[in-house]
Amino acid sequence: MQTHEIVRRFTAHFESNGHTPVPSASLILEDPQLLFVNAGMVQFKPYFLGDVPAPYPRATSIQKCVRTPDIDEVGKTTRHTTFFQMAGNFSFGDYFKRGAIEFAWSLITRSQDEGGYGFDPEIIWVTVYHDDDEAIALWKEIAGLPEERIQRRGGDDNYWDMGVPGPGGPCSEIYVDRGPEFGAEGGPEADEDRYLEIWNLVFMQDERGALSPKKGHPPIGTLPHKNIDTGMGVERVAFLLQGVNNVYETDLVRPVIAKAEELSGKRYGAGGPEGEIDDVRFRVIADHARSSLMIVGDGVTPGNEGRGYVLRRLLRRIVRSARLLGVTGPCLGEFAAVVRDTMAPTYPELATDFERISAVIRAEEDTFRATLTAGERIFEGAVSRARSAGSDTLPGDQAFALHDTYGFPIDLTLEMAAEAGLTVDRERFTALMDEQRSRAKADAAGRKVGFVDASVYRAVLDTHGATDFLGYQTLQSESRVVGLLRDGATVPAAHEGEQVEVLLDRTPFYAEAGGQQADTGVLRGASFEVRVDDVQSPVAGLRVHRGVVSAGTVTLDAEVVAEVDRTRRSAISRAHTATHLVHAGVRGALGSAAAQAGSLNAPGRLRFDFTSPTGAVPPAALVEIEEEVNSVLQEDREIQTYETSIDEARTLGAMMLFGEKYGDRVRVVDMGDYSRELCGGTHVGRTGELGLVRVLSEASIGSGVRRVEALVGLDAFKHATTEHLLVNQLADQLKARPEELPERINGIVERLRTAERDLEKHRADAVLASAGALAQQAEDLDGTALVAVTAPDGVGGNDLRTLAADVRGKLGDRPGVVVLFGVDGEKVSFVVATTKAARDNGIAAGKLIGEFAAAVGGRGGGKPDLAQGGGTDPAGIDAAVQKLRAALRP
Repeated sequence: MQTHEIVRRFTAHFESNGHTPVPSASLILEDPQLLFVNAGMVQFKPYFLGDVPAPYPRATSIQKCVRTPDIDEVGKTTRHTTFFQMAGNFSFGDYFKRGAIEFAWSLITRSQDEGGYGFDPEIIWVTVYHDDDEAIALWKEIAGLPEERIQRRGGDDNYWDMGVPGPGGPCSEIYVDRGPEFGAEGGPEADEDRYLEIWNLVFMQDERGALSPKKGHPPIGTLPHKNIDTGMGVERVAFLLQGVNNVYETDLVRPVIAKAEELSGKRYGAGGPEGEIDDVRFRVIADHARSSLMIVGDGVTPGNEGRGYVLRRLLRRIVRSARLLGVTGPCLGEFAAVVRDTMAPTYPELATDFERISAVIRAEEDTFRATLTAGERIFEGAVSRARSAGSDTLPGDQAFALHDTYGFPIDLTLEMAAEAGLTVDRERFTALMDEQRSRAKADAAGRKVGFVDASVYRAVLDTHGATDFLGYQTLQSESRVVGLLRDGATVPAAHEGEQVEVLLDRTPFYAEAGGQQADTGVLRGASFEVRVDDVQSPVAGLRVHRGVVSAGTVTLDAEVVAEVDRTRRSAISRAHTATHLVHAGVRGALGSAAAQAGSLNAPGRLRFDFTSPTGAVPPAALVEIEEEVNSVLQEDREIQTYETSIDEARTLGAMMLFGEKYGDRVRVVDMGDYSRELCGGTHVGRTGELGLVRVLSEASIGSGVRRVEALVGLDAFKHATTEHLLVNQLADQLKARPEELPERINGIVERLRTAERDLEKHRADAVLASAGALAQQAEDLDGTALVAVTAPDGVGGNDLRTLAADVRGKLGDRPGVVVLFGVDGEKVSFVVATTKAARDNGIAAGKLIGEFAAAVGGRGGGKPDLAQGGGTDPAGIDAAVQKLRAALRP
């Protein structure tokens, strides 16, 4: 069974059982915990975490995944891959263990003629969590599995959670016994090479605390809604059903190896010591070509950090492996084309976006090939010198030079050194990298102040001393210009319209720090004015006013009146005070483990990040926090600020932020027994000045870190007024009281969903009903029936494939070709289906695409019986049909 058919059957099975098919998410999601999506459930995490309600009770997806922790192992074994597809079915508070087991068992054991995978039930084994008696009973009841083919295992193997407090639960894994030639008897516990896991069913029923049940710690509670998350390894099922021994021999991977054989003149599986080494290189190429194409397809470009670094490493491993196989010319583009042709039936965007993808890959290959020869020469010289000196270690300086000058990722250098029997001085390499990163960070910091050499600022500081900050007491001061900078250099004057940095002997302007945004305002002189847009502190003790000379000419030693924008400062101060109150409220609700992890204080709004070992803050707790904060506002407490010693501040119980550095003297912002923090920011005089605090949202921004966003003062009032108006409008529109709106809206949404389902069914029925009429329009081309038409508006994607297959079925036993085009704006998609009789005559769908795709500005590929692709020129459809006719005439 071909891999695309395995995917199709999985989706069809679950769609027919009420699951909404959800397209694969991009490999790149906004999840700070992940470089790449590495599991099918990742795109559904917000639903499992309860951050947002699931839009459907059941879902199914085929998710493209990339896992990169063990890149070095890829190729050395036939098990490790970086790219794979995870087929999954998901339930959000709908069915639970029984449903999950029934759906899985039905698909894997139902005969292939009936749409299943046809695995022999007698070779299926399962594992369950050690105390999950319910799952064991269900496996016996539903599948008839005997006790000896159900094994209990511990938390490390059969309990799942996200690695942080939140949902979790026991899991049950399905294994296939490959036979005694692959290992020892005894089930998965004895040998997981012989007993190959193909599917994991996670029964998400628990709420885990700070300590994971995987390590034997009990969960802290039960989830109010139990969920299902499953993952079936598509590639594993493929090699089992295709009768090959590993994923590298399956229909979607072996063609890449075949291309490498063609380019190198060597044969995969040739045997012998040299053949085994070559086989590793073949497998590296095959796996990394697939991963790279998918990663570039989702928008990543090669670089030196994060995802870009991983991509660069994958691509450069391909180039070097091909070179070691004897490939001397450029090759990445050829491997990419093979991956495109094999994967486009499931991911058509690889064909439609191939020009961009190919350009990125080829550019990286050109860059690396330009330095590879020189880099290898440098490497070989370093190895020779190390051996001559009797050392088995490559110097870290040499590894850094290879990385910095020749583009060798350190992992590639480590790999090459290991092949040469050497290690690398990682400590020295890391030290040099840290120095480089420190320089880069200093450069990035310099961007905020115009890339000025810090020595320029220090010269002003040494000559005139630190800037006297008056902003706690006043928003206006008489000051003197002690420094002027333009384009990184000191100047005696700056003229109207010029960007300038102004340094004063004293200032009321607050420089951006501690999450508080900088002040803005004006500097007025006798005959000039400078608009201040930003204030930074590039060196300790100095404040730099950045802006534009809006009138006249400002000169050194000029007297100015420095005036802060009062409205903006007041709004920011209210936000900063509100942040302290929200911090206190969160800690009061969640405990001392809820520590500040970042903040933003802007005019009228705030953002507060904090650690949360218990996961999401319950909505009821957020309401209580908001009410408590506003009660403090209503009390109109006095806010005191004072300096004291760090020891005295500790005695007072003042909050100190983790990771912050404090001197011997600190500034305390004191709101009595409710909030007392060390802080250098600006605040209001009394809590009542805030007016109102309105919490807008709470969400996860990373592992164990949450974010609250809120509005303050007039912005909060405006938001409340808008919400009140909206509620009244809805109530009037729906003829309901405000408290009845949720129930009324839920009813409307449910009726709409029902109507949409009915409409979709009617549309699908209408599309399929047209199959017979289309088949009757077939033209005869020397004995071959051809149906080549543009499908009705709105038919595309899965519907286009379904309709093509249905029309093919209507053609009966005669040789026939069905080509359907679907047009969506400036894009065109197409599907080619052939009858068995046509294929017996040598007509293959995938090859036919090559005859006409260029006419619509597209490409595609697929199998002899079904292929698809896309293009960008709908106007070329008639020409494409003519090319088809010409190709089918002998």
